[in-house]
Amino acid sequence: MRSVTRMFGEVTDTWNPVTGCMHGCIYCWCRRYAKRLSEMGVEPYSTKGFQPTLIEDRLRKKFSRNSFIFTCDMGDLLGDWVPREWIERVLDTIRMWPHTYFLLLTKNPRRYLSLNLPVNTVAGATIESNRDYPSLSKAPPQSEMIDAMKKLTHKHKAVVVEPILEFDLEEFTEAIREISPSIVYIGYDNYGFKLPEPRLEKTIEFINKLREFTDVRVRTIRKAWY
Repeated sequence: MRSVTRMFGEVTDTWNPVTGCMHGCIYCWCRRYAKRLSEMGVEPYSTKGFQPTLIEDRLRKKFSRNSFIFTCDMGDLLGDWVPREWIERVLDTIRMWPHTYFLLLTKNPRRYLSLNLPVNTVAGATIESNRDYPSLSKAPPQSEMIDAMKKLTHKHKAVVVEPILEFDLEEFTEAIREISPSIVYIGYDNYGFKLPEPRLEKTIEFINKLREFTDVRVRTIRKAWY
């Protein structure tokens, strides 16, 4: 087992210049949270709901040196519905802050392949399993996301296995090894969506295998509810 060094600290802030998503995942916490914000009169949700929206003034946000910013946690910046212009404007802003790292996260990682990503980004994808679950989301299937992340040659990549779904231990481990991420986040569903979950013992074995070659950040870990 080789030693894995943490290259990035914990996320220090979130930044949402683009909000909204159309993947329709049944376990989406963002959509529920956006509904609450809308009811509270918080913009852009009170007028736009969870429809994709570019918020111009947020492109002028200032960032601290050496911070780690989760970008667009209230939407999918790389959804097929997002205009290329919006994406480029976000990436141009990121380039203005070379001493800050930005975590991008998408369920449409094939779109990374057509972008010139700034060096200070961590290109992440939410891949909950090596198995496909078309009944749970309109997002690209997990197998397609794995293939796109393998093809991506960006220096720093991340895989978010949350909420973790039932998977094949050896196959999923090897898929993530081939992706070669700098960080893997793993956690169970927090919201009681009755998802097909792996046994806790299997998840712990998975975590231990991943720790042999990458930095694993453990989130909610518990016995499977369903």
